[in-house]
Amino acid sequence: METSTTVHRGDADVAHVAALFADPTRARVLVALADGRSLPAGVLATEAGVSAQAASAQLARLRENGLIDVEQSGRHRYYRLASDQVATILEALAVIAPTEPVRSLREGTRAAALRRARTCYDHLAGRLGCAVTVALLERGALVRTDERTTTERRPGDRLSSRVTDAPYELGPAAPDVLASLGVSPDAVGPSGGRPLLRFCVDWSEQRHHLGGRLGADLLTQFLSAGWVARRPRHRAVDLTDVGADRLKALIGVEIS
Repeated sequence: METSTTVHRGDADVAHVAALFADPTRARVLVALADGRSLPAGVLATEAGVSAQAASAQLARLRENGLIDVEQSGRHRYYRLASDQVATILEALAVIAPTEPVRSLREGTRAAALRRARTCYDHLAGRLGCAVTVALLERGALVRTDERTTTERRPGDRLSSRVTDAPYELGPAAPDVLASLGVSPDAVGPSGGRPLLRFCVDWSEQRHHLGGRLGADLLTQFLSAGWVARRPRHRAVDLTDVGADRLKALIGVEIS
């Protein structure tokens, strides 16, 4: 028997949800987030090829409808997919979707280059910076002092920010490993100035990368040796063929 409080539920409103995926700007934003990372609005605007204002409007709609979440980190806001169900839908659509024609590589290439390798102040960041940090940890040049064994960020470590009380110290293999990279063993000694070890939470990789005096020394050496090259008026750096070969041979770093 029905009462006055009985709630009748109809079929799922598939058309409403499908419309959220149908807009090209929203679709590109969702695809950019499909690898599970959190990205700032400016990067998502670049990925979508639209203005910051246009991206902001679409991000608001996606958030209102539960497809993305946002995380505040200082003055910045980082967006991510709300659940792996959204990524599953994107993968399913990709199977039956036609490929898009390439109109311009400039903006997409710029965003991809920043994620691959860039400078964060005076040290390496992006996939390359994080990969070097992982390699130093795996080879005993760095040791993590908490219960974790990888460069994953801790709860409370804010994206794109310096890590407070970073849980790392030099490991027993530091002099040999660093010397193989061209950094003098004297560089790991005490200094009355800048701290030797500092770490940031990489915004694109969502994990720690090495900064401080040692991070700056490594970048200086990589540039001097021609292993990485700066881009004019751009924070992105390029890993050269020589650099890729040497970093793979010396510490096992490989990035796509």
